[in-house]
Amino acid sequence: MTSYKKIGGGIAPKFSVTVGLQEGYGLNAKQHSADEVVGFIEAHLKKCAAESRPFLTGMVVTGQVVYAWSEGPGKAGSGHEPAAVFSGEKSPLYNSEMSEEDAEKFLNGLASELGSVLGQTRVYVVYNSNMWILQAEKSSTPTGETV
Repeated sequence: MTSYKKIGGGIAPKFSVTVGLQEGYGLNAKQHSADEVVGFIEAHLKKCAAESRPFLTGMVVTGQVVYAWSEGPGKAGSGHEPAAVFSGEKSPLYNSEMSEEDAEKFLNGLASELGSVLGQTRVYVVYNSNMWILQAEKSSTPTGETV
């Protein structure tokens, strides 16, 4: 049996970037694949590494986002769509020199580019117990929320 020795440890803030895989709504909506997301993120990480910019590594998991909205008293609509989540932890071994500001900058940059490539109005980001939503400028959601 192989023996292992602890080589690093410390605080490892969790992160996630959640993005829809369906571009548009209805029967004509374009479906993106998990492979597209993985390929884009891998290329983004390689670009950051090549430019000596800080980056976070993680994993991509797919599933379904399920949601609902009010349509007035006693009425509601609902839906679901495929989504991908890029998640992980800021590694105390590999990212010990990465500032909180750099982590948020990386996540916002990745989320914005991923949302743009996949034609999404919103992308959801979580870092270190904080959550925020990025919405494409000059866009509106199906329920009329605008930026």
